[in-house]
Order: sequence, then C-alpha cells, then structure tokens
Amino acid sequence: MKTPTAETDLRSDSKPELKQDTKQDILQHLLKRGEVTAQDLAEKLDISPQAIRKHLKDLETEGLIYHTSEQMGMGRPQFIYALTAAGRDRFPDSYNQFAVNFLDTLIDTLGKDQVSEVLHKQWQRKAQSYRLKLGGGSLKQKLEKLAEIRRAEGYVTEWFPIEGEAKGGSSFVFTEYNCAIAHVAESFPSVCGHELEMFATVLECPVERTHWMVNGEHRCGYLVKEG
Repeated sequence: MKTPTAETDLRSDSKPELKQDTKQDILQHLLKRGEVTAQDLAEKLDISPQAIRKHLKDLETEGLIYHTSEQMGMGRPQFIYALTAAGRDRFPDSYNQFAVNFLDTLIDTLGKDQVSEVLHKQWQRKAQSYRLKLGGGSLKQKLEKLAEIRRAEGYVTEWFPIEGEAKGGSSFVFTEYNCAIAHVAESFPSVCGHELEMFATVLECPVERTHWMVNGEHRCGYLVKEG
C-alpha cells in the first residue's frame, strides 16, 4: 500500500465544497465591509495570505470582484478588493427587471399617486406581519428577532448597541448589506421611505436612516432609538 504523502494529504483536504464556502465567505465579507485588503481577509477568515490571494484571483477571473492599487508609504502598492455588480448579484438584491417594468405599467395605467398608495399599503401589510412575528419584549429583543426574520428572507443583516449613550434610552445600529428591492428603489426611491416607516412601526420607536444604497453607499444603515 502506498503511504500517503503530505502532498496527497493536502489534496484530500482541499474539497471543492470547502473552497466554495471560503469564496462565499470572502464575498460576504466584501459585501459587509465594502473594500478590504488580502491581509484583512486572511486575518478575518483565519486563512493564509497565499490561499486568500488564490481565492481572490479566482473570484476576479469569474468577474465577481475587482481590485484597485493604493500606495502605502514607500513600499509596494497595496491591492484593495471590492465586489463587482455581478458579485453583488450573488446575494438576493432585486425582484429583477420584471418588477420595475410592472410598476411602470401600473403607473401608466393607474397614475403615480395610485401606485404610491398601493406600495404604501403593501408595506403596511408587511409591518403587520412583522409585528405578529416579533411579539412583545424589549427593543433589544425585537431587534434580534427582526434581524433573524430579515436573514431568513435573504438579507445580510447586523445590529449592535451604541455604547456610552446618555440617559433617556438605549440606541442601536441596524445595518443591511444587500437589498431585495434595490432595482425597484433605483426607479422608485419612495419605497425606501415606506420601508423606513415600516421599521419604526414594528419596533415602536424612532428610526433614522444613516446610510443608503440608493446614494451609492455599500449598505443601508439605521439608527434605532428607544422612545
């Protein structure tokens, strides 16, 4: 029987599904952070810089990421990596062009004001559904449940408390790194206002938008304040 060598052991450990999982982890980290270096990724994912660079090269060949170079001091330029549009499309981020065309048709048929009212009622129904799922509890508990619901719907969602807040109630940051209505929002930005109103309704407290993908930022962020 042939004794396994270090090389054959390495090949047996390098399963395709593990490699694919690593690629997905890289894409999700880029989705959350916007721009990162290979060293940042290596440290975050606990993988060697050489292995990370191989994955990054593969992802760039697939057209899912791109890099720019940035001069850091007197040393060699540093590569900064970010997602391409195709990379973002790996995450649920649109109802596709059909939804936009459908809304255009509705506007032509019913008028813009009528369609706006229909969209508003749709968000009210969603708010009612979310409130039933959230139930009672503290604002922190509601945020945790809301994040779970949104993740189940395909969103990449994070939230955390703001430390050192003054008296008068706790504050939290609620962040989503992809958007299921991105293409719709580009043509009908009013839907984002309905979504903001929906968050305030289900959490029963003031919610302010701090970051907005429609404005070219890589995430939608919200400041949630306890009333």
